[in-house]
Amino acid sequence: MLVDDHPLFLRGVKLTLEDSGEFEIVGEASDGQRAINLSETLLPDVILCDINLPGMNGLEVSRVIKRRQPQTAIIIMSVYEDDEQLFHAIKAGAAAYTAKDISPEYLVDIVRQVSMGNYIINENVLSKPVVAKRVLNQFRELATAENEQEPIFAPLTNREVEILDCIARGNSNKEIARNLSISDQTVKNHITSILKKLNANDRTQAVITALRHGWIKMSTDIAGSGGGRTPTF
Repeated sequence: MLVDDHPLFLRGVKLTLEDSGEFEIVGEASDGQRAINLSETLLPDVILCDINLPGMNGLEVSRVIKRRQPQTAIIIMSVYEDDEQLFHAIKAGAAAYTAKDISPEYLVDIVRQVSMGNYIINENVLSKPVVAKRVLNQFRELATAENEQEPIFAPLTNREVEILDCIARGNSNKEIARNLSISDQTVKNHITSILKKLNANDRTQAVITALRHGWIKMSTDIAGSGGGRTPTF
């Protein structure tokens, strides 16, 4: 489903996706409320949504739709990329955030990726250290809040928790292997097991799940704005 209040841009996106032969456009909307109403009727797999809409903006639309239809993947599109918008797109549950001046080929690839359950937004976070720190701080606070409630059983082994903790600190597979004195292949095997147990599509989702449940911690010196290595996703 496409959501944009610029008819010419909307037509261009529609033709690009239809010409790819991979997607069916089931609906179009030019404002936020119409998008929410249509999504409840059409139940699209993917929604491409402009961030600047009349009335409700794209972020507000995303929050409402993701709350009601968590299975729908949302791509937020903006005239230009902005760190603040990226941060709020993450909080709104978007699967991708991109500028509008991308190539038709890249647009098709983004839609293809999110339709498969991938989160392209992670790539943006990797290249934005300041945003990564803010996101980690948010999840650290969520984990702390949940820890005040009844503890939740962690389905991970002690070694898997160690590896997740290393991932949250921005370590590569090689660094994890060296730090834990195990082989690169063993690290990969553990990560595969972690993703399967947590029903996560990638390392980022696994870390988010573990942080929210309090299975791993982000210390202030890592998640804060101090020196040292910047944590990544």
